Amino acid sequence: MYKILKKEYLNPTVVLMDIQAPFVAKKALAGQFIILRVDENGERIPLTVAGCDRERGTVTIIFQIVGATTMALGEKQEGEFIQDFVGPLGRATHVEGLKKVAVVGGGVGCAIALPVARSLHEHGCEVTSIVGFRNKDLVILEEEFKACSARFFMMTDDGSYGEHGNVCVPLNRLLEAGETFDEVITIGPLVMMKFVALATKKYKIKTIASMNPIMIDGTGMCGGCRLTVGGETKFACVDGPEFDAHLIDFDEAMKRSRTYADFEQRAREKHCRLMSQEVK
Repeated sequence: MYKILKKEYLNPTVVLMDIQAPFVAKKALAGQFIILRVDENGERIPLTVAGCDRERGTVTIIFQIVGATTMALGEKQEGEFIQDFVGPLGRATHVEGLKKVAVVGGGVGCAIALPVARSLHEHGCEVTSIVGFRNKDLVILEEEFKACSARFFMMTDDGSYGEHGNVCVPLNRLLEAGETFDEVITIGPLVMMKFVALATKKYKIKTIASMNPIMIDGTGMCGGCRLTVGGETKFACVDGPEFDAHLIDFDEAMKRSRTYADFEQRAREKHCRLMSQEVK
C-alpha cells in the first residue's frame, strides 16, 4: 500500500498528489511513468512521473479526472492509501548534450512536459517553453515553467489568458524568424503533437513526442500500447514513451485511442451510480 502525503487541485479537474514510494523515487527520471491501481479490484493505469523527492521518498503524479479510475483516485484524501504503484517504467528523456530545446505542452500534458523542461534546465540547456490550454480556468504550472525556461509562451484557445491561439502559433513564428533548436519535445493531445511535428518537419528539426496510448501491463507483453513508428510496430511502455514525432502514425494512434470510448463512458456512469448509492 502507498500513502498519499499530499493532494492539491491545480484546476477543477486536474489533481496533484505526492505518493510515498521510496523505491520508485530513488530511480525515477524525467519522461518515465508508473502504473497504479487504486484498490485491489481496480484497473491498471499509467501516469507520468511529474516529479520526485529522493530524500523524502515521494513521487508526484498529476492526473485529470476523466474516467472511472481517475474519479476513484481523485476521491482519495491525504493520509489514505492506494493499492499498487509500480515503476519507474519506460525510457527516460534524453537530455545530455542538448543546448537549446523547445518544450511544447498542451493541457494536462504540461504535467509531463514540466519535469522534462526542468531536467533540461538542470543540465544547462536553454529551454523555450510553449504551453497551451483551452481557457484561463484550466491553466496549470505556469510559475513552475517560468522558473526553468529562458523564454515562456502561454497560449489559450479562447484568448482568455496569455496569447490567443494554439501552441503552433508562437512555434511557427519562431521557426519562420530563423530560430533553431537542437530538439523540439512535444507532449499533449495527439492532434496537437501531430501539428507540432508537421511544423518542425519542414525545417528538419528533430522532434520528440511523448505518447500515452492504451496500456495494461507496462512490460511489453500485452501489446495494448502498440504504435506504428517509421512503418514498424513499437510498444510505448518499453520502446518509449518518447518517439521520433516525424515517424509516428498519428492518425492510427488517434483512431486506436477511441477504441474503448463506449466502455469508458459506461465505466464512468457505473462509478457515478455507485457513488450516488453510497451517499444515500
